[in-house]
Amino acid sequence: MGIETTSRRPLKVRDKAWAHSLAHVVAAARITPNTISIASVCFAALAGACLFSWQRFDTVARVLTLVGAAAGIQLRLICNLIDGMVAVEGKMGTKSGEVFNDMPDRFADLMILVGAGYGLMFRWGPELGWLAGTFAVMTAYVRVLGGALGLKQSFAGPMAKQHRMAIMTFSSLATAVETVVFHTEYVLIAALGAIALGSLYTTFSRAAGIVTGLESK
Repeated sequence: MGIETTSRRPLKVRDKAWAHSLAHVVAAARITPNTISIASVCFAALAGACLFSWQRFDTVARVLTLVGAAAGIQLRLICNLIDGMVAVEGKMGTKSGEVFNDMPDRFADLMILVGAGYGLMFRWGPELGWLAGTFAVMTAYVRVLGGALGLKQSFAGPMAKQHRMAIMTFSSLATAVETVVFHTEYVLIAALGAIALGSLYTTFSRAAGIVTGLESK
């Protein structure tokens, strides 16, 4: 339940040469961090739309739609990565940057997870999507709550944003195979269930860290 030293999510990928090169190109084009953050929601909306609609198509289109969902999720994460890099390393941050950095993520999570739930043929698919989305938002709420109470924000998992999106990317691609071979959707059902349970655990784990931190002051 460790508490991190910054409100910026610690990511090893920021040290990668390609990430620095991409951030440099974007900064040179004078694309603002806030614009990049908004673009992340657009890519999440694309992924959510793909996950919502994939079963409405024939086999080939289903596969392409699920691959599109995975691509949209990854593009969302790339935007989440470089908006902060452009703001900090590119010195293009604004006073309202924290709002654009955090708020779009909440919409993005809901678009992807709820969209996936409504795209299932499973009877309780929409409810499962809403559970996963709600608990995902709660992990972020508790993180920000800790910061508002004067503590360092915790990005601890096991179902932090990068974990949720890794699962959704993998499950989208795996379902593309599953739908061709078995004509089923079990991978996506399991993915949403894992995210819901993992996010619930992460919410209470972070909350426990906040209580411990406040009591030890």
